[in-house]
Amino acid sequence: MEFMNKKVLIAGTFDLIHPGHLFLINEAAKLGDVFVIVSTDKNRELYSGEAPIVPEQQRLEVIKRIKNVKAARLGRSDNDTLKTVEEIYPDIILLGPNQKYDIATLKKGLKDHGLEHIKIQRLQSYYNYCELNSSRLIKQKILERFRNKKL
Repeated sequence: MEFMNKKVLIAGTFDLIHPGHLFLINEAAKLGDVFVIVSTDKNRELYSGEAPIVPEQQRLEVIKRIKNVKAARLGRSDNDTLKTVEEIYPDIILLGPNQKYDIATLKKGLKDHGLEHIKIQRLQSYYNYCELNSSRLIKQKILERFRNKKL
């Protein structure tokens, strides 16, 4: 009998790549083959109120080249995230510790799409070994440096 890895799905904006992103990908890889959905510019702006710094095609290109990523694709612009999940058909969805998905709502949506077999897990630990461990902190430092610069 041939061993097949489980498909592990992660999703996010991946705007300014930092060690926390790599930590999430590597933790997902411990569970199986990692498939990534990169948020479109439109959806990122819709959900967070701000557009990403890096354009979607460039973010996708970077994610595709990261070790332990089996495959990556852009999310849908029609806002039907579960359709993309259905197309990838993962065994596990791994949420980052700070992703604002409600697990109960996600489980209901999966069930409504006939995907109740998918296990949902949330990564419990943050990668806190570097000062700039989030896109927000990187942007904040850039802004502080720009404000303090004498023009």
